[in-house]
Amino acid sequence: MAIRYLKPVYYSILFLTLLCGTGIAQTHENSPGLFDSDEVLTIRLSGNIRELMKDKADDMQYHPLRLSYLNADSTSVSIPLKVKTRGNFRRTQGNCTYPPLMLNFAGENTPKTSLFNNQDKLKLVTPCSGDKYVVREYLVYKLYNLISPKSFRARLVKVIYDDTVKGKASEPLYGIILEEESRMAKRNNMVVVKERMIKPEQTQREDFLNMAVFEYMIGNTDWSVQYYQNVKLIADDSLSIPFTVPYDFDHAGIVAAPYAKPAEALQLNSTQERRYRGYCIDSMAAYDKTFELFNSLKEEFYAVYTKSSLLEAGSIKATVKFLDDFYKTINDKKAAKTAFTYPCNPEGTGNVVIKGLGKK
Repeated sequence: MAIRYLKPVYYSILFLTLLCGTGIAQTHENSPGLFDSDEVLTIRLSGNIRELMKDKADDMQYHPLRLSYLNADSTSVSIPLKVKTRGNFRRTQGNCTYPPLMLNFAGENTPKTSLFNNQDKLKLVTPCSGDKYVVREYLVYKLYNLISPKSFRARLVKVIYDDTVKGKASEPLYGIILEEESRMAKRNNMVVVKERMIKPEQTQREDFLNMAVFEYMIGNTDWSVQYYQNVKLIADDSLSIPFTVPYDFDHAGIVAAPYAKPAEALQLNSTQERRYRGYCIDSMAAYDKTFELFNSLKEEFYAVYTKSSLLEAGSIKATVKFLDDFYKTINDKKAAKTAFTYPCNPEGTGNVVIKGLGKK
């Protein structure tokens, strides 16, 4: 009799043990994560902010700071971390007051119930010429999330830069926290591909076409596969054909940042001019599935802007017009052929490769 009663208990204990081993039974693993909400999160970065912002050398150093925020129940969470400046354009050329930052968390110092639990290194996009352009770039990430799960998740935040040495704190400024590339890859059951010379033609075609047409839609020419310029590659394993994942959209026409300018080699007057930068494909039939996808997502794309409470009415109107022009092109066979076979033109600039300015 004892054996009949003990066996179910034994298996129950074994099952719970396995759950705990995988983290499923740990309640903090099931709590809302950093990217599980579209609510704007206010965070405070405290420490020697002036020293951090002045660090614009090529070998940027980490600086000790403290990140804090309020939970939904108004309890405060405070996390020690290291922060350094990153990038090139915004950091070194005097274009922006606040350079983009890298937030480096130490696992043992991050509360298990925190939104930042299990995070390692997170990129923080900062305002360059005004908060509104950060918001516009954030919405571009939301657009691409609609196209593919193989995309970076983003969280819009308001950052207070609290210089404890000077005793001064900034007004809350918009920023974007981006998902780590390794986590983005893992979420898609893939790995990050690095240090492989890849041409666009050597990537997964369907995903590449979706990405390249998306970049055309938003008016972004600041990318290349060959130099990993604002494109990450992920694959089933290190030897498989990779998928392309775009990021860093502040130079896109849909954002309309005043500092954004197309590369001179592309012979464009502004980011409001579109230029398709895929590779040469003679047959327009190759784009049928891609255009079908974009047409099916049209209402959702527009809703990202028309239903946003973060944008001014003028910005919404201008963005809708910008998208209207795109849809007019892809649904006009003659106009689409002119735009999307441009890389086949040996006299054109469709095959100019953009080489990055440095690490992002």
